[in-house]
Amino acid sequence: MLQIRTYKVAEGRMRSVSLKVRVSSRTHRRLTWKICTTPLDPAAAFRNVSLQDIMTQPTHADAIFHFGTGTPPVGVPSLQMIGGKAGMLCNMSMAGLPVPAGFVMTPGMSRTAADKTAEMIPPALAEALVAVEEVSGSTLGGTQKPLLLAIRSSAAIAVPGTGDAVINVGLTDDTVEVLARESGELRFAYDCYCRFIQNYAQVVMGDDPAAFEDVLSLYMEERGYVSDTEMQGSDMRELASRFKAQYESNNGEGFPQDPFLQIRASCAALLRAWAAPRAKTHRKLQGLGEDQGLAIIVQAMVNSQLGSHSGVGRITTRHNQSGEPQQLGEFLQNATGPDLVARLRPSQSMQGLQDAMPTAFAELSVAATLLEAHITDGLDIDFALDHGKLWFLTAKLCRRSAQAALHMALDFADQGLLTKQQALLRVDPLSLDKLLHSTIDPDEKRTIIATGLPASPGAVSGLIIFDAEEARDLASQGRRVILVRPETLPEDIRGLHAAEGVLTTRGGMTSHAAVIARGMGKPCVSGASTLKIDAKEGTLTAPGMVLNRYDVITLDGSTGQVLKGAVPTAKPEVSGDFAKLLSWADEFRRMAVRANAETLQDARMAKDFGAEGIGLCRTEHMFFEGDRLVAMREMILADKEKDRRAALAKVLPMLRGDFISLFEIMAGLPVTIRLLDPPLHEFLPDGGPEIEIVAKSLNADAAVLHRRIAELKEQNPMLGHRGVRLLLSYPEIVEMQARAIFEAVAAVHQSSGTPPIPEIMVPLVVSRMELDLVRARVDAMAIAVEKETGVVLAYRVGTMIELPRAALKADDIAKTAEFFSFGTNDLTQTTFGISRDDSSRFINEYQTKGIFARDPFVTLDVEGVGELVEIAVQRGRATRPDIHLGICGEHGGDPDSIAFCEAKGLDYVSCSPYRVPIARLAAAQAHLRLKDKI
Repeated sequence: MLQIRTYKVAEGRMRSVSLKVRVSSRTHRRLTWKICTTPLDPAAAFRNVSLQDIMTQPTHADAIFHFGTGTPPVGVPSLQMIGGKAGMLCNMSMAGLPVPAGFVMTPGMSRTAADKTAEMIPPALAEALVAVEEVSGSTLGGTQKPLLLAIRSSAAIAVPGTGDAVINVGLTDDTVEVLARESGELRFAYDCYCRFIQNYAQVVMGDDPAAFEDVLSLYMEERGYVSDTEMQGSDMRELASRFKAQYESNNGEGFPQDPFLQIRASCAALLRAWAAPRAKTHRKLQGLGEDQGLAIIVQAMVNSQLGSHSGVGRITTRHNQSGEPQQLGEFLQNATGPDLVARLRPSQSMQGLQDAMPTAFAELSVAATLLEAHITDGLDIDFALDHGKLWFLTAKLCRRSAQAALHMALDFADQGLLTKQQALLRVDPLSLDKLLHSTIDPDEKRTIIATGLPASPGAVSGLIIFDAEEARDLASQGRRVILVRPETLPEDIRGLHAAEGVLTTRGGMTSHAAVIARGMGKPCVSGASTLKIDAKEGTLTAPGMVLNRYDVITLDGSTGQVLKGAVPTAKPEVSGDFAKLLSWADEFRRMAVRANAETLQDARMAKDFGAEGIGLCRTEHMFFEGDRLVAMREMILADKEKDRRAALAKVLPMLRGDFISLFEIMAGLPVTIRLLDPPLHEFLPDGGPEIEIVAKSLNADAAVLHRRIAELKEQNPMLGHRGVRLLLSYPEIVEMQARAIFEAVAAVHQSSGTPPIPEIMVPLVVSRMELDLVRARVDAMAIAVEKETGVVLAYRVGTMIELPRAALKADDIAKTAEFFSFGTNDLTQTTFGISRDDSSRFINEYQTKGIFARDPFVTLDVEGVGELVEIAVQRGRATRPDIHLGICGEHGGDPDSIAFCEAKGLDYVSCSPYRVPIARLAAAQAHLRLKDKI
């Protein structure tokens, strides 16, 4: 028979009743409760129940799981249920390390334990506390060896504002005297009590801790103490009395003297913090549901304040920058965990601990190595010593750079502790970006003038320049410049190439500036809306600060921060681990990875990063420079077809040369070339003095240029006269581009003997007839070039699926198209009816409110856009089973979007050159997870 203290509320007051619990010996324990009228002494509760009587570990949601009992935990659930802290404690216990006895309550059990309206203490909680008492040899509320507990939360993810713990639970006016007597340290006992009162008041009752600090300051002033270290045991006893008085003043009730009430109230406080609006919002942003529960840990405390052979410390098993094995850390004698965190006095190094307590250090070193091997990851391990007895309190994965994470995964695989597949799944694909770009030391002092979106990673310093052409001129003189614009336009491409980094005040993660910068591997911060640009005056205004043209700023494209002045950066160090990881990824991935590239620099970089071809060559980017731009403008101003053809003839040899170079770099790999896509107005100046300059360069009348600009103006150019619509209006553009492609194919075939594989992509189609008309022009040009060169041409003609109607009509379009390339940037825009360049103004609000789980321009919207992709895949294959399918939007470099592509059976993804390594690893991970259900 087990007696348990519980409570009822009567007439507005809490009164106690006693309950008896009978635990049967059956496998499925049944609990029979009987109410007694005899009051129960708290010190007598949970006694005389052996470990053999403890309920077998259940595996359902409302359960309790033990650790540190001397036997491995049974039926431990997933980390999603009990959280990382509890999972690590169970792991340490399973590894045989000395862990203070305790247990974790799953979310359902935590709610039950915290329920103040319940008339009885949950039997499972009662039994769990008995187990801790048995193992620790202490008693909750006991007159001998009182059990003190630490109560803290354990969640699947870290959530700000929910990490507080309540420590020294179980201390009361009675038990503090027992602790003082048995330890022989009055000051120690009442110091613990004072800490507990203040801690409990803050976490459980929501009191301001400053009130207790004021009580302490006033007491020290009365006694003439300069430091609290001068205070004696009697002082601490008096201070505890004053703390209790302050608590009662704050809350209208005395400090609770019942350990079970303290436990319940502590659990309830942790659950309140978890249910707070801020915590809910953070969980939404992390992809967790509102109903995601919170596990709670209850664990016996260790006395680490009882002399020079007691204390707390932390040891790290790996170097956080290199990932190499090491054992560094610190130790603070005669102290608690908060003392170590507060750093009120200097700690010792691990060498100091080894010198003072060699046996304990040796045990710690061996155990840390064993735990690392058990967890197969680098760890930060918190430990405590109680009169030289080593206890492991908690552990977490150690801080690490991207390079360290990569090295650790490969090192554990080389040791045979992980398989190649497991090692691949350990590395975050997005972290590879950090290995390819300069970074700012996290400890470097920063003066932040604005924060935007981290549109393209890397860090760089340079002069503020507002004009693309000026940026190009200064860069040619060896000056490092940052191009600062409200937003960038296609004609800024030369300035973007020349600048070290790009800063825009408008635009999102997939704006023009962001996409181009990522493709070039340049840092970019977009959407820094608190900045105001006045290019005419040459000023950049931030809150409380005005910067001028030629002032120096630093961009941190990995965080979105804009910093004042030049901040030192560190160049990336790509080690052999990088190539090794990617070679392993190539062993397991199914999808090919191509690159979006049209410049020779981008193509070479993509090939070096392992791209298996070009998935998107945007030919319009080949027109925005020098004589090409002049010729395109001549074509646009021409009234007659023959004049347009004459202007395009000037461009043809330039394009042919570009295509020859691309084919040679890719050496037989597929190259997907998109025919001209943007509306013609993008090749003309916006207005102002530049019109006069352009008119003069073209030997044209400025009035004619003005009139033509007005004619081309559209209300919504993205949905206007562009893509296939433009190509049907000006078929000479199709013929010129097709001829340039096929002549380049013939030239490379004749010179190298390796036939290139061009894939000609027609943009923005909504019907098969559009594609048929353009294809007829392409096929006719292929026949002509074959006759002229004697080279038999092999090529594919396909389309970019970037409009919902095209996805729905994919079965019909596939009768002509030999491949589909999903242009998910525009497909997302047209599906949502949202401009990707303007979405940054409200996307964050949508995410905060839970309307969007993620930015759909960063991670593919699988419910809407994804369904259109799936429809197009199914219908396209129904018509043409061997149709080639790929994705060339920015989503092609996003790991979650790549996982979707793998699940739908696409043949390849295409992304910016610097994202090719990310895509290679993400494609391997997606295939492994889909294949093995890991």
